[in-house]
Amino acid sequence: MSGYEPCDETVAFDPDWWDEPVAGAGASAAAARWTILLAFYNEADTIVATLQQLRRQTRPFKLVLIDNGSTDCSVALCHGALAGRGVDYVILRQGEIAGQTAAFTAGLAQVETEFVATCDADTFYPIGYLAQAERLLDDRCGRTVVASACFVPSDNLGARAAAMTLHQCIATRLLPRQAHVGAAGHCFRTDALRAAGGYDMSRWPYVLGDHEVLHRVMKLGRQRMTPSHWCSPSRRRRVPIRWTLTERLAYHLTPFALKDRYFRWLGRRFAQRGLFAARLRIRDWQGTQ
Repeated sequence: MSGYEPCDETVAFDPDWWDEPVAGAGASAAAARWTILLAFYNEADTIVATLQQLRRQTRPFKLVLIDNGSTDCSVALCHGALAGRGVDYVILRQGEIAGQTAAFTAGLAQVETEFVATCDADTFYPIGYLAQAERLLDDRCGRTVVASACFVPSDNLGARAAAMTLHQCIATRLLPRQAHVGAAGHCFRTDALRAAGGYDMSRWPYVLGDHEVLHRVMKLGRQRMTPSHWCSPSRRRRVPIRWTLTERLAYHLTPFALKDRYFRWLGRRFAQRGLFAARLRIRDWQGTQ
């Protein structure tokens, strides 16, 4: 990337991965049904491992990376991990407005495929992630507009992982028109996401934008979740930037027909507490902002 200065340290890539054929690289870009949107900000510690897993997906895809104003070597690492590896990718810079919502707004404008997945730079995605989401979205009646992945621990073993998966799947069955996981696990029909208004800072400039956008998409169809469709987000954050118990309970108990009113109420409360999307830039585990 012209004008970009990489990190001073030498980055060592795993040679086995570096030489590994890209899954689905022989398929033409036109055949891809998927676009992955991945927004990042100073993710040098994690983004290579995430891109490694995404490269191995069993479905062809286009990759739109959105740099939300990184000051580390994340952009250089992305190019190093992807350039010449058979991945159809582009890196956008959207640093003027901080936060995931603004980044996904820029990314969605580049999407031309049938499906779109929103991914995080610090999340583990199994190689069948897109394939499982595609199976859920390809229902016979065409009513499924969102495939949500179960969030499981990084080891994905034992009773805890099984209990978390069961809890999320049951919750989705009982409350099918609510968000039960964040943007790291959301896959959409692109036409439905756009018809709902997409990501929009003028509508929702706060944290929990993934919940607000999913509410709008749910007006157009249904959500599906199964144990076979999963990912493992990082659990790094310690700064309290989310909702209170009262707000969470109100979210689950408010009827769907009144959810627009709920989000207006929640937005006022978030504004009073300064819980704007830019708060997600706080890197408390790194000791910087």
